[in-house]
This record gives sequence, C-alpha cells and structure tokens, in this order.
Amino acid sequence: MATLHILSHSPFTDSRLGSCLRLLGPDDGLLLSGEAVYSLQPGSVARQALELMPESITLHALAEDLEARALTDLPSRLSAVDYPAFVELCCRYDKVNSWI
Repeated sequence: MATLHILSHSPFTDSRLGSCLRLLGPDDGLLLSGEAVYSLQPGSVARQALELMPESITLHALAEDLEARALTDLPSRLSAVDYPAFVELCCRYDKVNSWI
C-alpha cells in the first residue's frame, strides 16, 4: 500500500525527516512543504539523506514554498508541484501521512 508522506517542519529543528525516511516504502512518495523545503539546501545533511533515497520513492516539493525561500540548485529527481497537483498527489496514493 503506497503512502504519500507530507513534511512541513524544518529538518534543522527536530528529527521528523529522519523518522520519515526510515519508514518510507519502495512505492511511497515524499512531499516537502513549508519549512521542510530547507531539506533541499545544497550541502546539507538533510539533502544528502534525500539524495540517498531509492529512486522508486518520488520526491516532491510545493513550488510556492521553494520560491518563497529562493531555493535553487534542486535535485533533478524533484518534482515541484502547485496546489492542484498537491491534491492530485493525495488522490494518487492509497494513504496520506502528514508528519504534524
């Protein structure tokens, strides 16, 4: 059963990203929003962890949050999505888990 995991907290303030990465299944997806997009900062431990995820796990981020934080130099596997695409992602997966 594939799950979309949604993270919105900074990877530099707690351990949610690490906990989430340990639970990802091979067909799961990960959507970064809000402060969680800071995980994509080049050279960070969080970015390295994301780059080590198996290719079968999809990686998404809300485009609005990337733009608001002026994040560039993003991983090629990253799919930047708008809000309608976010809703579509939630419908595509069997379950949605928000890491509140």
